[in-house]
Amino acid sequence: MGPSLEGETAAVTRRRRLTLAAMCIAQGMTLLDITIVNTALPAIQRDLHMTPGRLEWVISAYALSLAAFIPLGGALGDRYGRKRFFVVGMVIFALGSTACALSTTDLSLIVSRAVQGVGGAVMSALTLSILTETFPPARRAGAIGAWAAIAGLGFGLGPVVGGILLSFADWSSVFWVNVPIAVIGLAVTVVAVEESRDTQARHLDVVGVALLAFGLLGITFGLIESSSHPWGDGLVVLPLTGGLMLVLAFLLWERHTPTPMLPSTLFRARSFTTGCVVYLLGYLALTGVMFYVTLLFQNVDGWSPLRTGVSWLSMNIPFLLTAQYAGGLSRRFPPWVVVSGGCAIGAISVGVLASVSDTTNFGVAFVGYVLLGVGWGAFVPATINVAMRDVPEGTSGGASGIVNAARQVGSSVGLAVLGAIGVNAASSAWARQTSSVADAGRQAQAVAGAEITAVTHALGADVRGAAVDAFLSGYRLAMLTAALCTLAAAVVAVFGLRHVPRVPPSAPPRARPAPEQDRAVDPVGSPAPAVD
Repeated sequence: MGPSLEGETAAVTRRRRLTLAAMCIAQGMTLLDITIVNTALPAIQRDLHMTPGRLEWVISAYALSLAAFIPLGGALGDRYGRKRFFVVGMVIFALGSTACALSTTDLSLIVSRAVQGVGGAVMSALTLSILTETFPPARRAGAIGAWAAIAGLGFGLGPVVGGILLSFADWSSVFWVNVPIAVIGLAVTVVAVEESRDTQARHLDVVGVALLAFGLLGITFGLIESSSHPWGDGLVVLPLTGGLMLVLAFLLWERHTPTPMLPSTLFRARSFTTGCVVYLLGYLALTGVMFYVTLLFQNVDGWSPLRTGVSWLSMNIPFLLTAQYAGGLSRRFPPWVVVSGGCAIGAISVGVLASVSDTTNFGVAFVGYVLLGVGWGAFVPATINVAMRDVPEGTSGGASGIVNAARQVGSSVGLAVLGAIGVNAASSAWARQTSSVADAGRQAQAVAGAEITAVTHALGADVRGAAVDAFLSGYRLAMLTAALCTLAAAVVAVFGLRHVPRVPPSAPPRARPAPEQDRAVDPVGSPAPAVD
Protein backbone atom coordinates (compact mmCIF):
# COMPACT_ATOMS: atom_id res chain seq x y z
CA MET A 1 0.00 0.00 0.00
CA GLY A 2 1.31 3.47 -0.88
CA PRO A 3 1.92 6.14 1.71
CA SER A 4 -0.97 8.11 3.09
CA LEU A 5 -1.67 11.63 1.84
CA GLU A 6 -0.63 13.01 5.22
CA GLY A 7 2.66 11.09 5.17
CA GLU A 8 3.36 12.12 1.59
CA THR A 9 2.64 15.76 2.40
CA ALA A 10 4.95 15.68 5.41
CA ALA A 11 7.73 14.16 3.32
CA VAL A 12 7.31 16.73 0.56
CA THR A 13 7.21 19.54 3.10
CA ARG A 14 10.46 18.32 4.65
CA ARG A 15 12.13 18.03 1.24
CA ARG A 16 11.08 21.51 0.22
CA ARG A 17 12.27 23.02 3.46
CA LEU A 18 15.66 21.34 3.13
CA THR A 19 15.88 22.48 -0.49
CA LEU A 20 15.14 26.02 0.64
CA ALA A 21 17.83 25.67 3.32
CA ALA A 22 20.40 24.51 0.75
CA MET A 23 19.61 27.40 -1.60
CA CYS A 24 19.77 29.90 1.26
CA ILE A 25 23.16 28.52 2.36
CA ALA A 26 24.53 28.88 -1.16
CA GLN A 27 23.20 32.36 -1.82
CA GLY A 28 24.08 33.53 1.67
CA MET A 29 27.64 32.25 1.23
CA THR A 30 27.98 33.94 -2.16
CA LEU A 31 26.90 37.29 -0.73
CA LEU A 32 28.77 36.78 2.54
CA ASP A 33 31.94 36.61 0.49
CA ILE A 34 31.35 40.09 -0.92
CA THR A 35 30.94 41.88 2.38
CA ILE A 36 33.33 39.80 4.46
CA VAL A 37 36.08 40.66 1.96
CA ASN A 38 35.17 44.35 2.16
CA THR A 39 36.05 44.31 5.85
CA ALA A 40 39.40 42.68 5.08
CA LEU A 41 40.36 45.09 2.27
CA PRO A 42 42.54 47.40 4.41
CA ALA A 43 44.46 44.39 5.79
CA ILE A 44 44.89 42.93 2.30
CA GLN A 45 45.96 46.36 1.03
CA ARG A 46 48.71 46.60 3.66
CA ASP A 47 49.91 42.99 3.47
CA LEU A 48 50.08 42.68 -0.33
CA HIS A 49 51.01 46.35 -0.95
CA MET A 50 48.08 46.97 -3.28
CA THR A 51 47.29 50.19 -5.14
CA PRO A 52 43.65 51.39 -5.08
CA GLY A 53 43.17 49.94 -8.57
CA ARG A 54 44.48 46.49 -7.61
CA LEU A 55 42.36 46.61 -4.46
CA GLU A 56 39.26 47.25 -6.56
CA TRP A 57 40.15 44.15 -8.59
CA VAL A 58 39.81 42.00 -5.46
CA ILE A 59 36.10 42.88 -5.58
CA SER A 60 35.70 43.29 -9.33
CA ALA A 61 37.36 40.00 -10.37
CA TYR A 62 34.79 38.12 -8.29
CA ALA A 63 31.85 40.22 -9.50
CA LEU A 64 32.96 40.03 -13.15
CA SER A 65 33.14 36.23 -13.06
CA LEU A 66 29.71 36.15 -11.48
CA ALA A 67 28.28 38.45 -14.15
CA ALA A 68 29.86 36.61 -17.08
CA PHE A 69 29.16 33.04 -15.99
CA ILE A 70 25.79 33.32 -14.25
CA PRO A 71 23.85 33.09 -17.56
CA LEU A 72 26.00 30.12 -18.61
CA GLY A 73 25.40 28.43 -15.25
CA GLY A 74 21.66 28.84 -15.65
CA ALA A 75 21.74 27.46 -19.20
CA LEU A 76 23.89 24.47 -18.18
CA GLY A 77 21.51 23.68 -15.34
CA ASP A 78 18.47 23.93 -17.60
CA ARG A 79 20.09 21.59 -20.12
CA TYR A 80 22.01 19.02 -18.09
CA GLY A 81 20.45 19.15 -14.63
CA ARG A 82 20.11 21.95 -12.10
CA LYS A 83 21.15 19.91 -9.06
CA ARG A 84 24.18 18.49 -10.87
CA PHE A 85 25.62 21.86 -11.82
CA PHE A 86 24.66 23.43 -8.52
CA VAL A 87 26.94 20.86 -6.84
CA VAL A 88 29.71 21.55 -9.39
CA GLY A 89 29.46 25.27 -8.69
CA MET A 90 29.70 24.80 -4.94
CA VAL A 91 32.81 22.62 -5.29
CA ILE A 92 34.53 25.19 -7.55
CA PHE A 93 33.61 27.94 -5.09
CA ALA A 94 35.16 26.03 -2.19
CA LEU A 95 38.35 25.35 -4.18
CA GLY A 96 38.56 29.00 -5.22
CA SER A 97 38.16 30.08 -1.60
CA THR A 98 41.03 27.80 -0.62
CA ALA A 99 43.23 29.29 -3.35
CA CYS A 100 42.38 32.82 -2.15
CA ALA A 101 43.36 31.94 1.41
CA LEU A 102 46.71 30.58 0.22
CA SER A 103 47.53 33.57 -2.03
CA THR A 104 50.79 35.41 -1.37
CA THR A 105 50.69 38.03 -4.16
CA ASP A 106 48.08 40.47 -5.40
CA LEU A 107 47.92 38.73 -8.80
CA SER A 108 47.36 35.27 -7.33
CA LEU A 109 44.60 36.63 -5.10
CA ILE A 110 42.86 38.37 -8.00
CA VAL A 111 43.02 35.24 -10.19
CA SER A 112 41.75 33.07 -7.33
CA ARG A 113 38.88 35.49 -6.78
CA ALA A 114 37.96 35.10 -10.45
CA VAL A 115 37.91 31.29 -10.06
CA GLN A 116 35.83 31.65 -6.92
CA GLY A 117 33.42 33.82 -8.90
CA VAL A 118 32.95 31.12 -11.54
CA GLY A 119 31.77 28.69 -8.87
CA GLY A 120 29.61 31.33 -7.26
CA ALA A 121 28.08 32.16 -10.65
CA VAL A 122 26.93 28.62 -11.34
CA MET A 123 25.59 28.29 -7.79
CA SER A 124 23.86 31.64 -7.73
CA ALA A 125 22.26 31.15 -11.15
CA LEU A 126 20.58 27.96 -10.02
CA THR A 127 19.38 28.88 -6.51
CA LEU A 128 16.41 30.88 -7.74
CA SER A 129 15.79 28.43 -10.58
CA ILE A 130 15.67 25.43 -8.22
CA LEU A 131 13.30 27.28 -5.90
CA THR A 132 11.07 28.22 -8.83
CA GLU A 133 10.90 24.58 -9.93
CA THR A 134 10.47 23.21 -6.39
CA PHE A 135 7.73 25.46 -5.03
CA PRO A 136 4.30 25.92 -6.64
CA PRO A 137 3.23 29.53 -7.33
CA ALA A 138 1.09 29.77 -4.20
CA ARG A 139 4.13 29.02 -1.99
CA ARG A 140 6.89 30.42 -4.19
CA ALA A 141 6.66 34.00 -2.91
CA GLY A 142 7.22 32.87 0.67
CA ALA A 143 10.22 30.80 -0.39
CA ILE A 144 11.71 33.69 -2.36
CA GLY A 145 11.14 36.01 0.59
CA ALA A 146 12.97 33.62 2.92
CA TRP A 147 15.75 33.16 0.32
CA ALA A 148 16.16 36.93 -0.01
CA ALA A 149 16.15 37.41 3.77
CA ILE A 150 18.76 34.73 4.45
CA ALA A 151 20.86 35.93 1.54
CA GLY A 152 20.60 39.38 3.06
CA LEU A 153 21.66 37.93 6.40
CA GLY A 154 24.79 36.53 4.76
CA PHE A 155 25.40 39.85 3.08
CA GLY A 156 24.83 41.65 6.36
CA LEU A 157 26.79 39.36 8.65
CA GLY A 158 29.82 39.47 6.37
CA PRO A 159 31.34 42.58 7.97
CA VAL A 160 30.66 41.28 11.49
CA VAL A 161 32.05 37.81 10.81
CA GLY A 162 35.01 39.38 9.02
CA GLY A 163 35.66 41.70 11.93
CA ILE A 164 35.59 38.83 14.43
CA LEU A 165 37.91 36.68 12.31
CA LEU A 166 40.36 39.54 11.75
CA SER A 167 40.48 40.13 15.50
CA PHE A 168 42.04 36.69 15.97
CA ALA A 169 43.61 35.76 12.61
CA ASP A 170 44.93 37.28 9.40
CA TRP A 171 42.92 38.18 6.29
CA SER A 172 43.10 34.64 4.85
CA SER A 173 40.55 33.59 7.48
CA VAL A 174 37.77 35.40 5.59
CA PHE A 175 38.27 32.89 2.76
CA TRP A 176 38.81 29.78 4.89
CA VAL A 177 35.41 30.30 6.50
CA ASN A 178 33.70 29.41 3.21
CA VAL A 179 34.99 25.83 3.22
CA PRO A 180 32.93 24.38 6.11
CA ILE A 181 29.85 26.30 4.94
CA ALA A 182 30.24 24.75 1.49
CA VAL A 183 30.56 21.26 2.97
CA ILE A 184 27.28 21.71 4.87
CA GLY A 185 25.57 23.07 1.78
CA LEU A 186 26.76 20.14 -0.31
CA ALA A 187 25.49 17.62 2.23
CA VAL A 188 22.01 19.18 2.35
CA THR A 189 21.88 19.44 -1.44
CA VAL A 190 22.78 15.79 -2.02
CA VAL A 191 20.17 14.63 0.50
CA ALA A 192 17.23 16.91 -0.32
CA VAL A 193 17.34 18.60 -3.72
CA GLU A 194 15.63 16.81 -6.59
CA GLU A 195 17.07 16.89 -10.09
CA SER A 196 15.24 18.98 -12.67
CA ARG A 197 15.98 20.15 -16.20
CA ASP A 198 14.34 21.75 -19.19
CA THR A 199 12.92 19.01 -21.42
CA GLN A 200 13.39 21.28 -24.43
CA ALA A 201 16.84 22.63 -23.56
CA ARG A 202 18.54 24.87 -26.11
CA HIS A 203 22.12 24.63 -27.37
CA LEU A 204 24.64 26.58 -25.32
CA ASP A 205 25.55 30.05 -26.61
CA VAL A 206 29.32 29.79 -26.08
CA VAL A 207 30.07 32.70 -28.44
CA GLY A 208 27.64 34.92 -26.56
CA VAL A 209 29.23 34.04 -23.23
CA ALA A 210 32.72 34.83 -24.57
CA LEU A 211 31.67 38.17 -26.11
CA LEU A 212 29.93 39.29 -22.93
CA ALA A 213 32.72 38.12 -20.60
CA PHE A 214 35.53 39.82 -22.50
CA GLY A 215 33.42 42.91 -23.16
CA LEU A 216 32.70 43.43 -19.46
CA LEU A 217 36.34 42.67 -18.64
CA GLY A 218 37.53 45.36 -21.06
CA ILE A 219 35.11 47.99 -19.77
CA THR A 220 35.92 47.27 -16.13
CA PHE A 221 39.68 47.16 -16.78
CA GLY A 222 39.59 50.52 -18.55
CA LEU A 223 37.54 52.16 -15.82
CA ILE A 224 39.77 50.85 -13.03
CA GLU A 225 42.95 51.88 -14.87
CA SER A 226 41.55 55.40 -15.30
CA SER A 227 42.16 55.87 -11.58
CA SER A 228 45.93 55.72 -12.14
CA HIS A 229 46.28 56.78 -15.80
CA PRO A 230 44.93 59.74 -17.82
CA TRP A 231 41.69 59.11 -19.72
CA GLY A 232 43.59 59.44 -23.01
CA ASP A 233 46.12 56.77 -22.08
CA GLY A 234 46.11 53.58 -24.13
CA LEU A 235 45.57 51.46 -21.00
CA VAL A 236 42.26 53.25 -20.55
CA VAL A 237 41.07 53.98 -24.10
CA LEU A 238 41.86 50.64 -25.74
CA PRO A 239 40.19 48.36 -23.13
CA LEU A 240 37.16 50.65 -22.89
CA THR A 241 36.74 50.87 -26.65
CA GLY A 242 37.35 47.16 -27.16
CA GLY A 243 34.99 46.25 -24.34
CA LEU A 244 32.19 48.43 -25.68
CA MET A 245 32.65 46.98 -29.17
CA LEU A 246 32.48 43.44 -27.80
CA VAL A 247 29.31 44.21 -25.83
CA LEU A 248 27.78 45.69 -29.00
CA ALA A 249 28.86 42.58 -30.92
CA PHE A 250 27.25 40.48 -28.18
CA LEU A 251 23.93 42.31 -28.57
CA LEU A 252 24.02 41.91 -32.37
CA TRP A 253 24.95 38.23 -32.03
CA GLU A 254 22.07 37.62 -29.65
CA ARG A 255 19.61 39.05 -32.17
CA HIS A 256 20.69 36.74 -34.98
CA THR A 257 21.85 33.47 -33.39
CA PRO A 258 19.18 30.74 -33.27
CA THR A 259 20.21 29.80 -29.70
CA PRO A 260 20.78 33.10 -27.83
CA MET A 261 22.05 33.25 -24.27
CA LEU A 262 19.41 35.92 -23.66
CA PRO A 263 16.20 34.50 -25.20
CA SER A 264 14.06 37.23 -26.76
CA THR A 265 10.99 35.69 -25.14
CA LEU A 266 12.30 36.75 -21.73
CA PHE A 267 12.60 40.40 -22.68
CA ARG A 268 9.11 40.53 -24.10
CA ALA A 269 7.98 40.57 -20.49
CA ARG A 270 8.20 44.21 -19.41
CA SER A 271 8.40 43.24 -15.76
CA PHE A 272 11.49 41.08 -16.42
CA THR A 273 13.36 43.71 -18.44
CA THR A 274 12.57 46.51 -16.00
CA GLY A 275 13.45 44.36 -13.00
CA CYS A 276 16.88 43.58 -14.46
CA VAL A 277 17.64 47.24 -15.21
CA VAL A 278 16.53 48.38 -11.76
CA TYR A 279 18.52 45.60 -10.07
CA LEU A 280 21.65 46.58 -12.03
CA LEU A 281 21.36 50.27 -11.12
CA GLY A 282 20.70 49.51 -7.46
CA TYR A 283 23.77 47.33 -7.04
CA LEU A 284 25.88 49.71 -9.11
CA ALA A 285 25.41 52.07 -6.17
CA LEU A 286 25.49 49.67 -3.20
CA THR A 287 28.84 47.99 -3.90
CA GLY A 288 30.64 51.32 -4.18
CA VAL A 289 28.99 52.58 -1.00
CA MET A 290 30.22 49.59 1.02
CA PHE A 291 33.73 49.89 -0.46
CA TYR A 292 34.11 53.57 0.42
CA VAL A 293 32.45 53.49 3.83
CA THR A 294 34.77 50.66 4.89
CA LEU A 295 37.87 52.62 3.83
CA LEU A 296 36.60 55.74 5.61
CA PHE A 297 35.92 54.05 8.94
CA GLN A 298 39.04 51.85 9.07
CA ASN A 299 41.73 53.92 7.34
CA VAL A 300 40.62 57.46 8.21
CA ASP A 301 38.72 57.11 11.48
CA GLY A 302 41.00 54.31 12.72
CA TRP A 303 38.24 51.85 13.53
CA SER A 304 39.06 48.17 14.02
CA PRO A 305 37.62 45.65 11.53
CA LEU A 306 35.31 44.36 14.28
CA ARG A 307 33.91 47.80 15.08
CA THR A 308 33.41 48.49 11.38
CA GLY A 309 31.63 45.17 10.93
CA VAL A 310 29.38 45.65 13.94
CA SER A 311 28.40 49.12 12.71
CA TRP A 312 26.87 47.51 9.63
CA LEU A 313 24.33 45.73 11.86
CA SER A 314 22.45 49.02 12.00
CA MET A 315 21.83 48.50 8.28
CA ASN A 316 21.43 44.73 8.29
CA ILE A 317 18.78 44.40 10.99
CA PRO A 318 16.39 46.87 9.30
CA PHE A 319 17.09 45.09 6.01
CA LEU A 320 16.04 41.71 7.38
CA LEU A 321 12.95 43.08 9.11
CA THR A 322 11.81 44.98 6.04
CA ALA A 323 12.47 42.02 3.72
CA GLN A 324 10.20 39.86 5.88
CA TYR A 325 7.35 42.36 5.44
CA ALA A 326 8.00 43.03 1.75
CA GLY A 327 5.40 40.41 0.84
CA GLY A 328 2.71 42.26 2.79
CA LEU A 329 3.68 45.54 1.13
CA SER A 330 3.49 43.92 -2.30
CA ARG A 331 0.05 42.53 -1.54
CA ARG A 332 -1.25 46.01 -0.74
CA PHE A 333 0.60 48.09 -3.32
CA PRO A 334 1.54 47.70 -7.00
CA PRO A 335 5.13 46.60 -7.74
CA TRP A 336 6.26 50.03 -8.92
CA VAL A 337 5.35 51.59 -5.57
CA VAL A 338 7.37 49.11 -3.50
CA VAL A 339 10.39 49.01 -5.83
CA SER A 340 10.63 52.75 -6.49
CA GLY A 341 9.91 53.54 -2.85
CA GLY A 342 12.74 51.29 -1.71
CA CYS A 343 15.11 52.89 -4.22
CA ALA A 344 14.11 56.40 -3.16
CA ILE A 345 14.77 55.61 0.51
CA GLY A 346 18.08 54.06 -0.52
CA ALA A 347 19.07 57.22 -2.40
CA ILE A 348 18.34 59.35 0.67
CA SER A 349 20.41 57.00 2.83
CA VAL A 350 23.43 57.24 0.51
CA GLY A 351 23.11 61.02 0.58
CA VAL A 352 23.21 60.91 4.38
CA LEU A 353 26.29 58.64 4.36
CA ALA A 354 27.97 61.02 1.89
CA SER A 355 27.95 63.69 4.61
CA VAL A 356 29.94 61.52 7.06
CA SER A 357 33.55 62.53 7.74
CA ASP A 358 36.28 61.91 10.31
CA THR A 359 34.67 64.49 12.62
CA THR A 360 31.03 63.42 12.22
CA ASN A 361 29.14 61.82 15.11
CA PHE A 362 28.23 58.19 14.42
CA GLY A 363 24.58 59.12 14.86
CA VAL A 364 24.59 60.52 11.33
CA ALA A 365 26.01 57.30 9.90
CA PHE A 366 23.50 55.33 11.99
CA VAL A 367 20.59 57.16 10.35
CA GLY A 368 22.11 56.48 6.94
CA TYR A 369 22.59 52.80 7.74
CA VAL A 370 19.00 52.35 8.98
CA LEU A 371 17.52 54.05 5.92
CA LEU A 372 19.75 51.96 3.66
CA GLY A 373 18.51 48.76 5.32
CA VAL A 374 14.85 49.76 5.02
CA GLY A 375 15.23 50.81 1.40
CA TRP A 376 17.11 47.69 0.31
CA GLY A 377 14.85 45.42 2.36
CA ALA A 378 11.89 46.59 0.27
CA PHE A 379 13.79 46.86 -3.01
CA VAL A 380 15.57 43.49 -3.25
CA PRO A 381 12.79 40.87 -2.79
CA ALA A 382 10.21 42.98 -4.63
CA THR A 383 12.50 43.48 -7.63
CA ILE A 384 13.45 39.80 -7.82
CA ASN A 385 9.88 38.60 -7.64
CA VAL A 386 8.53 41.08 -10.17
CA ALA A 387 11.32 40.12 -12.58
CA MET A 388 10.56 36.39 -12.30
CA ARG A 389 6.76 36.52 -12.24
CA ASP A 390 6.13 36.41 -16.02
CA VAL A 391 9.09 34.24 -17.06
CA PRO A 392 8.07 31.71 -19.77
CA GLU A 393 7.98 28.04 -18.82
CA GLY A 394 11.24 26.11 -19.09
CA THR A 395 13.45 29.22 -18.92
CA SER A 396 13.64 29.73 -15.17
CA GLY A 397 17.34 28.80 -15.07
CA GLY A 398 18.32 31.28 -17.77
CA ALA A 399 16.01 33.95 -16.37
CA SER A 400 17.29 33.70 -12.80
CA GLY A 401 20.83 33.70 -14.21
CA ILE A 402 20.19 36.96 -16.04
CA VAL A 403 18.63 38.57 -12.94
CA ASN A 404 21.67 37.63 -10.87
CA ALA A 405 24.02 38.67 -13.67
CA ALA A 406 22.39 42.11 -13.70
CA ARG A 407 23.31 42.50 -10.03
CA GLN A 408 26.91 41.48 -10.64
CA VAL A 409 27.32 43.69 -13.71
CA GLY A 410 26.12 46.55 -11.55
CA SER A 411 28.54 45.58 -8.79
CA SER A 412 31.64 45.25 -10.98
CA VAL A 413 31.05 48.15 -13.35
CA GLY A 414 29.66 50.28 -10.54
CA LEU A 415 32.72 49.82 -8.36
CA ALA A 416 34.94 50.63 -11.35
CA VAL A 417 32.94 53.78 -12.17
CA LEU A 418 32.64 55.03 -8.59
CA GLY A 419 36.25 54.09 -7.90
CA ALA A 420 37.46 56.04 -10.92
CA ILE A 421 35.37 59.06 -9.90
CA GLY A 422 36.57 58.93 -6.30
CA VAL A 423 40.24 58.34 -7.09
CA ASN A 424 40.42 61.10 -9.71
CA ALA A 425 38.63 63.59 -7.46
CA ALA A 426 40.86 62.74 -4.48
CA SER A 427 44.04 62.94 -6.58
CA SER A 428 43.04 66.34 -7.98
CA ALA A 429 42.23 67.70 -4.53
CA TRP A 430 45.53 66.36 -3.17
CA ALA A 431 47.49 68.01 -5.99
CA ARG A 432 45.84 71.37 -5.31
CA GLN A 433 46.47 71.24 -1.57
CA THR A 434 50.08 70.03 -1.68
CA SER A 435 51.53 71.78 -4.72
CA SER A 436 54.41 73.06 -2.59
CA VAL A 437 55.14 69.75 -0.81
CA ALA A 438 58.08 67.79 -2.23
CA ASP A 439 57.26 64.26 -3.46
CA ALA A 440 53.56 64.74 -2.66
CA GLY A 441 52.57 63.56 -6.13
CA ARG A 442 53.97 60.10 -5.43
CA GLN A 443 51.46 59.68 -2.62
CA ALA A 444 48.36 60.53 -4.68
CA GLN A 445 47.33 56.88 -5.07
CA ALA A 446 47.81 56.26 -1.35
CA VAL A 447 45.63 59.26 -0.53
CA ALA A 448 42.92 58.09 -2.94
CA GLY A 449 43.00 54.68 -1.25
CA ALA A 450 42.68 56.26 2.21
CA GLU A 451 46.13 55.03 3.28
CA ILE A 452 46.48 58.03 5.57
CA THR A 453 49.02 56.41 7.91
CA ALA A 454 51.33 55.53 5.01
CA VAL A 455 51.11 59.09 3.67
CA THR A 456 51.99 60.66 7.02
CA HIS A 457 54.91 58.25 7.44
CA ALA A 458 56.26 59.31 4.06
CA LEU A 459 55.64 63.07 4.23
CA GLY A 460 55.18 63.86 7.91
CA ALA A 461 52.23 64.41 10.23
CA ASP A 462 51.65 67.94 8.92
CA VAL A 463 50.02 66.62 5.74
CA ARG A 464 47.43 64.45 7.51
CA GLY A 465 44.71 67.10 7.33
CA ALA A 466 45.30 67.63 3.62
CA ALA A 467 45.31 63.87 2.98
CA VAL A 468 42.02 63.35 4.83
CA ASP A 469 40.38 66.30 3.08
CA ALA A 470 41.52 65.04 -0.32
CA PHE A 471 40.19 61.54 0.32
CA LEU A 472 36.88 62.96 1.53
CA SER A 473 36.57 64.97 -1.70
CA GLY A 474 36.68 61.75 -3.68
CA TYR A 475 34.51 59.92 -1.16
CA ARG A 476 31.71 62.49 -1.32
CA LEU A 477 31.66 62.70 -5.10
CA ALA A 478 31.57 58.91 -5.43
CA MET A 479 28.77 58.63 -2.85
CA LEU A 480 26.67 61.36 -4.46
CA THR A 481 27.07 59.60 -7.80
CA ALA A 482 25.83 56.41 -6.14
CA ALA A 483 22.80 58.30 -4.81
CA LEU A 484 21.99 59.52 -8.33
CA CYS A 485 22.21 55.94 -9.65
CA THR A 486 19.74 54.81 -6.99
CA LEU A 487 17.37 57.65 -7.91
CA ALA A 488 17.66 56.60 -11.54
CA ALA A 489 16.61 53.08 -10.51
CA ALA A 490 13.53 54.56 -8.82
CA VAL A 491 12.60 56.49 -11.98
CA VAL A 492 13.00 53.38 -14.15
CA ALA A 493 10.76 51.43 -11.75
CA VAL A 494 8.05 54.09 -11.86
CA PHE A 495 7.85 54.18 -15.65
CA GLY A 496 8.72 50.55 -16.38
CA LEU A 497 6.42 48.92 -13.81
CA ARG A 498 3.63 51.48 -13.78
CA HIS A 499 1.23 49.22 -15.67
CA VAL A 500 2.33 45.94 -14.09
CA PRO A 501 -0.50 44.86 -11.76
CA ARG A 502 0.02 43.39 -8.37
CA VAL A 503 -0.78 39.69 -8.04
CA PRO A 504 -3.58 39.16 -5.52
CA PRO A 505 -3.19 36.32 -2.99
CA SER A 506 -5.93 34.38 -4.77
CA ALA A 507 -4.27 34.58 -8.18
CA PRO A 508 -4.40 31.23 -9.99
CA PRO A 509 -1.08 29.41 -10.14
CA ARG A 510 0.87 29.47 -13.38
CA ALA A 511 0.82 26.08 -15.10
CA ARG A 512 4.19 24.36 -15.27
CA PRO A 513 5.62 20.87 -15.52
CA ALA A 514 6.37 19.59 -12.05
CA PRO A 515 7.40 16.45 -10.22
CA GLU A 516 4.52 14.38 -8.91
CA GLN A 517 5.24 15.52 -5.35
CA ASP A 518 4.62 19.15 -6.31
CA ARG A 519 0.92 18.38 -6.60
CA ALA A 520 0.66 17.84 -2.86
CA VAL A 521 -0.37 20.69 -0.62
CA ASP A 522 2.91 21.86 0.87
CA PRO A 523 3.38 25.17 2.63
CA VAL A 524 6.82 26.36 3.61
CA GLY A 525 5.17 27.33 6.82
CA SER A 526 1.96 29.27 6.72
CA PRO A 527 0.67 30.66 3.41
CA ALA A 528 2.85 33.58 2.39
CA PRO A 529 1.71 36.72 0.62
CA ALA A 530 3.07 37.49 -2.81
CA VAL A 531 6.41 39.21 -2.89
CA ASP A 532 5.82 41.33 -5.95
